[in-house]
Amino acid sequence: MTNDSGYLGLAGGFLRSAARAPEHVALEVDGARLTYAELRAYAQRVAATLTAHRAGEGAPLTCVLGQRSAAGFAGILGALCSGHGYVPMLPSYPAARLLVMIERARARALIVDGGARRVLPEVLASAPWPLLVLCLDERALPDPDAFPQHRVLGPGDLAPAEDWRPPAVTPDDIAYLLFTSGSTGQPKGVMVAHRNILRFLEVVTERYALTAADRFSHLFEVTFDLSLFDMFAAWSAGGTLCCPDPRQRMLPARYVVDSRLSVWFSVPSTALLMKETRTLEPGGFPGLRVSLFCGEALTTPVAEAWALAAPNARHENIYGPTEVTLACTTYGFGADIAARAPDGVVPIGAPFPGMRARVADPDTLREVEPGEAGELLMSGPQVALGYWDDPERTRAAFVVPPGESEIFYRTGDRARRPSQPSAPIEFLGRLDHQIKIRGYRVELGEVEAVLRREAGVDAAVAIGWPTTTSGGAEGIVAFLAPGPGAALDVGALQRRLAQHLPRYMVPRQVRVIDAFPLNNNGKIDRNALARTLQ
Repeated sequence: MTNDSGYLGLAGGFLRSAARAPEHVALEVDGARLTYAELRAYAQRVAATLTAHRAGEGAPLTCVLGQRSAAGFAGILGALCSGHGYVPMLPSYPAARLLVMIERARARALIVDGGARRVLPEVLASAPWPLLVLCLDERALPDPDAFPQHRVLGPGDLAPAEDWRPPAVTPDDIAYLLFTSGSTGQPKGVMVAHRNILRFLEVVTERYALTAADRFSHLFEVTFDLSLFDMFAAWSAGGTLCCPDPRQRMLPARYVVDSRLSVWFSVPSTALLMKETRTLEPGGFPGLRVSLFCGEALTTPVAEAWALAAPNARHENIYGPTEVTLACTTYGFGADIAARAPDGVVPIGAPFPGMRARVADPDTLREVEPGEAGELLMSGPQVALGYWDDPERTRAAFVVPPGESEIFYRTGDRARRPSQPSAPIEFLGRLDHQIKIRGYRVELGEVEAVLRREAGVDAAVAIGWPTTTSGGAEGIVAFLAPGPGAALDVGALQRRLAQHLPRYMVPRQVRVIDAFPLNNNGKIDRNALARTLQ
């Protein structure tokens, strides 16, 4: 199989960097360093093996079951170099969820690293069809006689890198399929094309002047789309991806310094943790030159503390759902951000080049007046292909609003339309965080903003509880984590809240906890908090 067009899709940036500087370090992980030449050879061996052994049936997707390992990254690159899109999966997932993902993706090939050894036997025992399984670590190899229905290959069975041939891929082919939580209880697969992610990489590489000298953080799981910036912005620029070890993940401030990072990307909760543990010190990160935050609302106290800690960096709050390829709007901030964001939340700013934002009435999809709130819709070259094998859900989310001719993605996020062209878009929270209490519409984000201000904390979570049969709630329970050694007079706080909120919006309970639970993506886990109420 040859590729006469020379188009290599998402893998192309990595391969070009490897050709330019093969001896430059591409990856630091588990105490080892892999050069571009070494990682390229590893990926090409995986790709050549996939091409030689997989059958033509099934979808053009390969599942990669791995987590922060050389084998896992080589598996992702190998799947792409074979012409397939990759489907990332974590060894920490239950076998039942992994099986659903394999079946939903109709994948016939599975790449695993050493971390998969615990869950792999259960997956193989219940797989919906015979699989080609590439175990890139001897530790994951199952008993060769235990699963005769599958073709299981170990590290010694990989084809030579010289056997690899560039695949035939097109800009509209799927680069990756990410399964996100669905309201039906079944994960929904977001199809992102090569042209979508390459457009994003083109914008950020130019915007942040990324180069081979840059050293990139990697705090996201590969199942979180923000991880693609870490990997492919680094490799397209010829830079180094620096994976933290378990200790560094617990001490991210030390990770910045010890790994000599120049490009930082995380959810705001990571910076909040550093601020609360007093490791976010002014001037502490002089080597950072780019700092990016995404994934959840960035509050101004956290943003200000970060800007002071990294005085030489360009700081931006970027926004975007998976369906619009990582991020599609951006807003720069500095240590003066509190004066520019009086509501305590950093705006999400203006669209990326080529992208368009529309703040619309959720019912009519007609644009609201300047200064009014509505649902944020996005269009442009980063809008994904839709949902895998789900045309009905795709039609509902990817729409052509009245007066428009192009497709917009309905983000489900509330935003305020700028009152004037130079003003930024303001993020107001999720539409599904709007609840009804005794017939009144309540924006939980508004309650949280008042909680943060009156309690003097950086983060707060409000949950409607107990829920009613009509989908509303009888009241609100608030969660606060004031930090080590901080005292909080709950009674006095509730009295202050009553001075600023209607009676039905004042939390019935304020629960003080040691720290907010975080999900796999590092965000505050609202579902875990809600479960404590049941």
